Amino acid sequence: AGIAAEHIPRLTERFYRIDRSRSRETGGTGLGLAIVKHIAQRHRAKLEIESRVGGEHHGSLFRLRFPGAPKL
Repeated sequence: AGIAAEHIPRLTERFYRIDRSRSRETGGTGLGLAIVKHIAQRHRAKLEIESRVGGEHHGSLFRLRFPGAPKL
């Protein structure tokens, strides 16, 4: 379904959840992406998030980019 653009900058904050209603079908604490970002940073990697809401090509893409090996 995609994630609205205004939520993307906050997705990696601890305990941030887009849908905070108690009637949510899926659980979650809002820690998953915060943990991923922390581990990625420890490895000098970057977490990139892209998302499209609605339309034929909707959904979200989460990408980890790790630095390349140094050239010798």
